[in-house]
Parts: sequence; structure tokens; C-alpha cells
Amino acid sequence: MIQTFLIIGIVAIGISGVFLGVWTSGQEQRANYHSETKDHRDFRSKVGIYSGLVGLVSLGVVGLLLYI
Repeated sequence: MIQTFLIIGIVAIGISGVFLGVWTSGQEQRANYHSETKDHRDFRSKVGIYSGLVGLVSLGVVGLLLYI
């Protein structure tokens, strides 16, 4: 059970980082910002934030299960 929540948390944080553009340089971020529409940017932000929240909750559950 702990391993499942841990894997879900890590994968969700990774997906969040990809959609929010965390691992891109400044030049790549500027290029992405100017080459996409507002709707596309809003969609990427929503997916990134929601998957990040899922990842944080999942890792929080792992912490609680290890503590208990």
C-alpha cells in the first residue's frame, strides 16, 4: 500500500513538473509562452496544479502511514 502511494506521488509530481515547465530554461519558457495560446497555457497550468496536488496528497498519505 505504501509503495503504491509512493509511486503515484512521484509520478504525479513528475507530470506536474512537465506540464508546468519546471525543468526548462528561461529561454525555453519564454519561447513556450509566446508560441502558445492562452487556452493552451491555462490547460497546462490546470493539469500541472491538479497533478501536483494529487502527488502531494499521495506523499502525505505515505508519510502518515509510515508514522502510524
